[in-house]
Amino acid sequence: MVMPRKPATTVSFIDDYCAAYQDIFPEVRSFESFKYLHVGMMSEIQRKSLPSIAKIVGLDNEQPLHHFLTESPWDIKQLENRRLSLTLSMLKGESFVLVIDETGDKKKGDSTDYVSRQYIGNLGKVDNGLVSVNAYGVLGTIVFPLIFKVFKPLSTLQENDVYKTKPQLAGEIIEELRNLGFKFDVVLADCLYGESQPFRTVLNGFKLKYVLAVRSNHQAWLNSDNVEYSDWHTFDRIFSNGKEQSYYIQEIICKNSEENSQDIRYWKITKDILKERKNRTWYVISNLPGEIKQTVGNLYGFRNWIEYGLKQAKNELGWADFRVTNYEQI
Repeated sequence: MVMPRKPATTVSFIDDYCAAYQDIFPEVRSFESFKYLHVGMMSEIQRKSLPSIAKIVGLDNEQPLHHFLTESPWDIKQLENRRLSLTLSMLKGESFVLVIDETGDKKKGDSTDYVSRQYIGNLGKVDNGLVSVNAYGVLGTIVFPLIFKVFKPLSTLQENDVYKTKPQLAGEIIEELRNLGFKFDVVLADCLYGESQPFRTVLNGFKLKYVLAVRSNHQAWLNSDNVEYSDWHTFDRIFSNGKEQSYYIQEIICKNSEENSQDIRYWKITKDILKERKNRTWYVISNLPGEIKQTVGNLYGFRNWIEYGLKQAKNELGWADFRVTNYEQI
């Protein structure tokens, strides 16, 4: 009986990491391509396309890597479940902060599945591109990826597709994580999710605490006949570099007239109460209990620096550089 050859070695820490996934790949060459892609993503090459990665790992061309993504017999869901299982075991039951965010990248033409003209967060404007809804965990100073789902615009749906909004995708992600056994203390998300009642219903269904952004013209206080505004208070906003600045915070309570319904609690946070500049003032909705005016601003601030940091990391890993066009390959 001929024994299968051993896979080629790469960089030690990549070999060690990838070893946990080796049994998922029935072919040695598939496992090697899996490792080569990791080498490419971790390298310092400017564009992390398949031809560029093939070149730095010593392949004659990108065909083995392309075959790995398009033809090789391995299951992406099995790979994702393995990664999540390893993450869960390393957490050892600890809970963390869950951040929901979306990211997008510009794509030319319309040959790539689910590419459409839509808002691209990476660009800060509407353009032709692909967008995904992502979940990240934050434990201390460690940020780790969990699940992402590609958003499928209505105009791009294929046969048997069901249209789902971004908040619906985020709700599905949270359900999946909870069913897998992940524990999170609080959920952070921007106004797209904060203003989605179905999304908040999912959070409430799991009895999760949250701090979610809303817009200044949020419908709740526009429609409420009984809105209470507290006095302004100061708190020290702590940034990711450890520096502190004084900010102001005001509690806004929308009284709910319906029987057995809770009041809705909002917070307005600003750098200057005399000149509330748009980029220095934001609103959040939270169901955190007790006196939280000294903590809610910093807690939501997590989302901002994580969003910025992960944008840089995503770009560094080459998320925008792929050239495959099929959804399963993406």
